[in-house]
Amino acid sequence: MAAHTQKNNKPGISGGKEAQPLVIAKTPAEEQRLKLERLMRNPDKPAAIPDRPKEWNPRAPPEFVRDVMGSSAGAGSGEFHVYRHLRRREYQRQDFLDKIADKQDEDQDYLDKVEHNKQAADDRTAKRKKKREKLRQKKEMAKKAKLESKNKKEDDADNSSDSSDEEKEEDGDREADDDAEAPSFIMGRK
Repeated sequence: MAAHTQKNNKPGISGGKEAQPLVIAKTPAEEQRLKLERLMRNPDKPAAIPDRPKEWNPRAPPEFVRDVMGSSAGAGSGEFHVYRHLRRREYQRQDFLDKIADKQDEDQDYLDKVEHNKQAADDRTAKRKKKREKLRQKKEMAKKAKLESKNKKEDDADNSSDSSDEEKEEDGDREADDDAEAPSFIMGRK
């Protein structure tokens, strides 16, 4: 009976993992393909996404310095090394603070630039909208003027239909006179 016992001490049930052939990736693309295949074998299992590493912060400066070293005679031979480490740590802290200040300035500059670009885009959009609105109003005014002139012509045509019989006789005389006139332009003459 002990021969049939697996890792989980249950007889007849396998350990749950199937034997997979060992494949060594030779290219980065093949390595990524293998990783994807391994992930897709069990799609229900959540993929581990690591958190971003925490940003390094220097140790805070000491609030109270007990062993203040001076330039007096009698300092031991080990005091220089302690001073050197304190100085290095302080320079690191100041560099870190300078980098943070620079990063904040760059972030602020970026936000200002984005705001400026957004404002410029809004201004251009408003200008183009105003231009489109002006064109639309101009077209509407032209359309109204055309309708008014058309209506006016129809009104004149209605009013003139009464007097058109009298004018037809006069128009006939005018057309005969117009035909007799010389053309308004002559080819070849300047």
